[in-house]
Amino acid sequence: MRKLKMGMLLLGAAALALAAGPREMLAATPADTLVMAKNIDDIISLDPAEVFEFSGGEVIANVYDRVMTYEAENPSVLTGGVAESWKAGDDGKTITIKIRPGLKFHSGNPVTAEDVAFSLQRVVKLDKSPAFILTQLGWTAGNVEEMVKATGPQTLVLTTNGEFGPSFVLNCLSAGVGSVLDKKTVMAHAEGDDLGHAWLKSHSAGSGPFALRAWRANEAVTLDAFGDYHLGVPKMKRVAIRHIPETSAQRLLLEKADVDIARNLSPDQIAGLEGEEAILVETHPKAALHYLGLNQKDERLANPKVRQALRWLVDYEGMANSFLEGSFKVHQAFWPSGFPGSVDTTPFRLDVAKAKELLAEAGYPDGFEVTLDVSNSWPSANMAEAIQQTMSQAGIKVSLQPAEGKQVLTKYRARNHQMVLLYWSPDYMDPHSNADSFARNPDNSDDAKSKPLAWRNAWDIPEITQATNRAAREQDAEKRLEMYRDLQRRLQEDGPFIILFQALEQVARRSNVKGFVSGPTFDTVYYRLVTK
Repeated sequence: MRKLKMGMLLLGAAALALAAGPREMLAATPADTLVMAKNIDDIISLDPAEVFEFSGGEVIANVYDRVMTYEAENPSVLTGGVAESWKAGDDGKTITIKIRPGLKFHSGNPVTAEDVAFSLQRVVKLDKSPAFILTQLGWTAGNVEEMVKATGPQTLVLTTNGEFGPSFVLNCLSAGVGSVLDKKTVMAHAEGDDLGHAWLKSHSAGSGPFALRAWRANEAVTLDAFGDYHLGVPKMKRVAIRHIPETSAQRLLLEKADVDIARNLSPDQIAGLEGEEAILVETHPKAALHYLGLNQKDERLANPKVRQALRWLVDYEGMANSFLEGSFKVHQAFWPSGFPGSVDTTPFRLDVAKAKELLAEAGYPDGFEVTLDVSNSWPSANMAEAIQQTMSQAGIKVSLQPAEGKQVLTKYRARNHQMVLLYWSPDYMDPHSNADSFARNPDNSDDAKSKPLAWRNAWDIPEITQATNRAAREQDAEKRLEMYRDLQRRLQEDGPFIILFQALEQVARRSNVKGFVSGPTFDTVYYRLVTK
């Protein structure tokens, strides 16, 4: 933590207490309300069966309890969420989970095993982007009601395909798809066979420390504290997350005490806070990775020599040591540094001569034109401009296609990009979480049910997919980690992913704000311990 200096400001109560929703969040922050400035343009939905973006994942982690979870006080420790205890069967396929008694949903309804079964079944049946986390366990829309079954009010029995150990299955249940929904409330808002999906995109039915009050796209998310939360009522009665994409605006609001926390300040904005005693800056190592994705439907990008050349046309160190300083470090493998099984070697650097040689061998001595889809906010936009400049040195004319985060994601998920600059974070703390997306693509057809990152980039890899499957099933822990290291080395050298950086989140907060927890992943960010 760095302490910055400035005369302490007295924070008066706001004239408006945010009661009417996001548009009224104009004054200095009330004592019982946490107000954050953050770029949240990537929120597409707040339905746990669909959420697969950083901002939405953070919100639902504070609204829903999960079957398994990570401790807010120590986000590296996996523990029971609604699960009080669990026991693996001797057959290697079943896990019996006891649900904590006495838990309540925000509606007042009790949390039962039937709610948990419904929540997991619903993810599989809706089959949205994150469903593969559960379907890899052998669950399908046709069998999930038999494989995931409540056998009593507080007893849940899970049956898997037996390909994974119990610890892996429990890790999967700590992901967003492990969120537990109030079945009665959700089904009361169902339309046809949508299982309440349309309603849950902008409403909540959870049992977590906060309930969703409102989400207005590109404006704000507001949450209200849940008075019956089983781990204790949050100190903040409300959390307001204001959509402020401009870093300079975030800094100004923080300095004026119109927000308590600024989440997306750039290094130059952080440096500009030097000397302000009322503001503290903390650095949180994150598992998030920024990468370039190359669509293999484009024959130029499908050429291995071109993919190699592009790796040598990025000034990794130049970016990390200038406009990204303090916020990112160079990392070039798909599993983040600091976690078991990571590969921390960084073999690539800017080498235009080598790139030109490879392009000539590929049949493109003069380069070519290509588009790059990118979010129009910091840091992605800044990275894209730097990449555009260095690639031009070898004749690669990159046309930037800036848009809001959700628009970039929608285009990417439809495989309509050429190149894309995005970020990724594990869904659970096991290397298979990232391998399953970067190094596995069981069906490359346009109508595939599983659509991981490899699919989004149309990378047809039956042999690598099998290697990833073997790593997931390996029972020897150290051998398993080495198998994931081998996969990372293979993808590091070739493939449609150019891994660029690992994030170091710098959070600037008013010095009277305590207890903000930002763990290693996007959904281990917790608000319930915050005090002011």
